[in-house]
Amino acid sequence: MTAIPAPKGLEVAYVLGTTAGGTGRHVAMLAAGCAARGVAVTVYGPGDTEKRFFRDREVSAAVSDADPPRSRTFVRVEIAARPRPARDTAAVLRLRRLLLGSSPDVVHAHGLRAGAIAALALAGAPGRRSALLVTVHNAPPAAGVTGAVYALLERIVARRADAVASVSADLAERMRRRGARDGGRALVPAPPAPAPSADEVAGVRQELGAVDRPVVLAVGRLAAQKGFGTLLAAAGRWQRHDPVPLLVIAGEGPLADALHLQARSAGLAVRFLGPRSDIPALLAAATVVVVASSWEGQPLIVQEALRAGRPLVATRVGGIPDLTGEDGAVLVPPGDAERLASAVRSVLDDPERREKLAAAALARAAALPDEMAAIEAALAIYVQIAAAVA
Repeated sequence: MTAIPAPKGLEVAYVLGTTAGGTGRHVAMLAAGCAARGVAVTVYGPGDTEKRFFRDREVSAAVSDADPPRSRTFVRVEIAARPRPARDTAAVLRLRRLLLGSSPDVVHAHGLRAGAIAALALAGAPGRRSALLVTVHNAPPAAGVTGAVYALLERIVARRADAVASVSADLAERMRRRGARDGGRALVPAPPAPAPSADEVAGVRQELGAVDRPVVLAVGRLAAQKGFGTLLAAAGRWQRHDPVPLLVIAGEGPLADALHLQARSAGLAVRFLGPRSDIPALLAAATVVVVASSWEGQPLIVQEALRAGRPLVATRVGGIPDLTGEDGAVLVPPGDAERLASAVRSVLDDPERREKLAAAALARAAALPDEMAAIEAALAIYVQIAAAVA
């Protein structure tokens, strides 16, 4: 596909909060891709997000409120990961001042918190109005005070955004019920990665101590959403398999200590690797890849496993079935350790099934959108909503 230049003079402001994963990578990809097509891009977000995802000095050079926007600029606005009334009010006021000073054609906010803060910052703004697009990346908490807060954020976004894009069909339906104007499906592709060499794969298996053992691989942030507790409970049910599979978990997060304790208490054969930069080699070394999440949108690890042609067991939640289809993975209910363990054992015990799953994974991967498709889709909605409010 040939890149299509953006309309001349288009200005886009991205707004995002504190993030440690796919949302930050996604916004960095959109910002770089749109800037390469001639869009004047400014990213507004916390300093921690800047350090993680916007290290290119042309992208991340912070400017004062009085500076004019450049082609690719990061301006710090501290949007916290959790609701903090005083800090959130300060973020709204700072973002309002910045957006009034630059008047972008489109403000594209990512996540409900950033979306609500952007909506409030733009409310009642004098002069030329910026169009507001919000991409919803995650399902909100369902209960308690936090759930009530996020329900309020959903209503603010639904009522004030010119369009709301979602990463999965269930989120799109949820926002439609809130009254949101549908901005279509947001495309969140995994970044391209070179295939590992045979020596790299052999080195990983040797490092893991799994030269003659099956490897069950899971990758993700060690947080409640990812279902690692269920995965460890499932691992306890395959300890009598011969040979005992080695469970390998790559990632870091707030539940690291609790998961280590759970694994030790159960006497499980598991390796916690922490954050890794060699995910393609780990995937190639895996006998089966497992995603046990309680909810996902378009998870990068599922896309990466499909591209690597690895047998995949995953939960039937969010956007996962849209990525895998019914043949690209064994899909199980979330939170069910017994069903998860049974699915993993069925793949480990059946070489022919592993081959079929691997072939189906590669076929599904061939149909996945790439970064260029995501950038073109974003530009199309920018042009549409900017014209609608002009």
